[in-house]
Amino acid sequence: MPESAARTRNSAALAVFAAFLWATYYIFVLSVRSAPAAIVAWPFLAAGVVFVGVVVQRGHVGQLLALWGSPMAYFRSALLIGMQVSVLASTYVAGPVDTSLLSLVGDAALTPVLLIVIYREGADRARSPYFLGGLTLSIAGATLTIVGGQGAKVIHGIGWLVAPVVPLTVALYFLLSARASMRVPSDAVLAQSMLVAAFGSIALSPLLPGGVQGLGVGSLHDAVFLIVLGLTSFFLAQVLYFKAIELAGIFLPTLLMATIPVFTLIVAVTVLGETSTWIALAGIPIAVGGGLLAMRGSHPAWTPSYADVR
Repeated sequence: MPESAARTRNSAALAVFAAFLWATYYIFVLSVRSAPAAIVAWPFLAAGVVFVGVVVQRGHVGQLLALWGSPMAYFRSALLIGMQVSVLASTYVAGPVDTSLLSLVGDAALTPVLLIVIYREGADRARSPYFLGGLTLSIAGATLTIVGGQGAKVIHGIGWLVAPVVPLTVALYFLLSARASMRVPSDAVLAQSMLVAAFGSIALSPLLPGGVQGLGVGSLHDAVFLIVLGLTSFFLAQVLYFKAIELAGIFLPTLLMATIPVFTLIVAVTVLGETSTWIALAGIPIAVGGGLLAMRGSHPAWTPSYADVR
């Protein structure tokens, strides 16, 4: 197998596994009784501590320290906080399956657009019939899983404010973090983002439901679940996702996030007790087929330079 084809295959496998881990997010947040303030802050801290350990082990402490002087690094952390708060609010308002579709819009549709518009990169992928066809099929299949899973709800109230924030913060956070990881080791980029997000969330807790007192975790069950959430959705899933981008560029991994609604539907039915229909089941092979179609063609790796910390 040619090296480029092997990179594409490995990137796809890593991205899909990351998508599965992100789909499990909803199990944790809907299974704890802690206030949103705790659900936002403590997974960030758990992931940040582990990332710091990775940074130390790999000898990237200097790069991590340099990031604390970068204004853009704090902007990425602000996006991370906004993403977490909006996704959590959307989960409560619209449900997990619909929220995963909003995240999909940010990943698969908005991220490539922003890459082309902001950085003037990737226009060749936007003209590829394989990529465009795969993108169309993946989003269509994922949408069927939403509708068929009976997760689609009428957006009302605060949902109208939350809905556009989810895809925008998802797209900007992952795009800017991926770009930064071309110049700085991704473990340092993510460690700094997670730690600032943790401290920032604690500082913002008076504005979140539950307030400062909501930072308390009332049971061992909740403490374990929030730590595991940090290790899965905020550490391991991000490690896999950014490695996938390094192997095959940003377009393919973002497209394969179309599998998040598929995994979320499976989680919602098997764990959260929601119902499904044949329409939802039909959406699964369509979304998967779209991903396989988009894998065709060239997906050049993003080669890190680690030249500076901007």
